[in-house]
Amino acid sequence: MLIMEKDWITLLKNAKKTCISQNNLRKVHYELEDGQEMVEEYNMDTEVLTRRAWRKKSKIKSNDEWDIEIGDPEPKLAENESLIIQENSNQPFITKRITKKNIEWRIRNLSYPIETYNVTADSTKNKIIVSTSNKKYYKEISIPELKRVNLLPEQSSLCISHKFNTLIITYKKPNKFLELENIIFEEVKKLVPKNDGVGDCKQS
Repeated sequence: MLIMEKDWITLLKNAKKTCISQNNLRKVHYELEDGQEMVEEYNMDTEVLTRRAWRKKSKIKSNDEWDIEIGDPEPKLAENESLIIQENSNQPFITKRITKKNIEWRIRNLSYPIETYNVTADSTKNKIIVSTSNKKYYKEISIPELKRVNLLPEQSSLCISHKFNTLIITYKKPNKFLELENIIFEEVKKLVPKNDGVGDCKQS
């Protein structure tokens, strides 16, 4: 989503919000003016976003289908809802998480040694490009966090490691994005969930 910083803040402030608290987690559901829905989950102790998912109005997708931006994907059930469909154990798949200082992607089921990987910040595509010298894997990774603050990815902010058949890509958060995070989190802290855990959030 090509949403700039001020637009992103305005979009969330103008959204209809509902929230619940579960122990140290605060979950916020946004109904956006453009018809989209977004759900965020924050750890209120660490002040870190642990999950963000989107749902767009679509005649094709199921009403229950969410696009995961941050966090692990939801397990999928078979049609009889009795069997969980797992990721193919042999196919690489990517998950993303946020830490206090970094954005982190984990690409699992990649067994090649670390020297096989070439990970670059492509400012032309505005993405992180992952490729292997054996030409067996290629992935373009979008960074919506940078788009929202109108920044391009920088190679100096990237680092990689590899363990347990997982390639770990870490991108240091730029100061401009940290400032945006702080603004949004302050808005989240103002939301007061009702005691029963449902309903519209009230401003403190």
